[in-house]
Amino acid sequence: MGKIISIANQKGGVGKTTSAINLAASLAALEFKTLIVDADPQANATSGVGVDPKSVEVSIYECMVDGASAKESIVETQIKFLDLLPSHIDLVGAEVEMVNIEEREEKMKQALVEVRDDYDFIIIDCSPSLGLITINALTASDSVIVPVQCEYFALEGLGKLLNTIKIIQTRLNPELEIEGILLTMYDVRLNLANQVVEEVKMHFESLVFDTMIPRNIKLSESPGFGMPAITHDADSKGSISYLNLAKEILVRNEVKAA
Repeated sequence: MGKIISIANQKGGVGKTTSAINLAASLAALEFKTLIVDADPQANATSGVGVDPKSVEVSIYECMVDGASAKESIVETQIKFLDLLPSHIDLVGAEVEMVNIEEREEKMKQALVEVRDDYDFIIIDCSPSLGLITINALTASDSVIVPVQCEYFALEGLGKLLNTIKIIQTRLNPELEIEGILLTMYDVRLNLANQVVEEVKMHFESLVFDTMIPRNIKLSESPGFGMPAITHDADSKGSISYLNLAKEILVRNEVKAA
């Protein structure tokens, strides 16, 4: 049964989608069958793996709101072992449409049940909010990765997110764990970045991944080409960092790479 990992932080610009795309692609490169679920109406994870959101006919929105089959909604990417459950702009309206639906927090979990056994890992890219779609993602997940950028306001809002995770653990998903806190946009030359790293590690200790994601032009460029960094430039620092993150997650979960 595949492990479902959400990548969540209500703060924008912390590298959620970059992390979702590149972690999923790295797991696929290690020959683990991986599904990326785009749970953000901006559909950046969809375009970031080479699928045009305008061409998407059935998305995670239809799976959650209309009960469409996730298995039939999944599209293959050009990367071996990597599939996509896409998003499109209609997902914006899902929160309003789902307000009066019974078990509205569990719609994504119900949608993913039929495909869970088909994958080793399912990575969910959450939107930058703590709304109903993100709550659905966390309710459907076994664990959550929290990306935190190495900048001044890094810890701002982190308490609110951790509080939301506690509420979900108590009321909706007692099995939910924090997979780890991922430090992103790290620049070793900046004193501020190093101070943020020290502060986050002081507060959260063993929760912080050893792997840190550097500021890297290839990570910024690759979505423009509709591909993960590992496909765009496998030797770049960004690609190597996400591959190391994938390996660290495998070690934490006691899973051996092929």
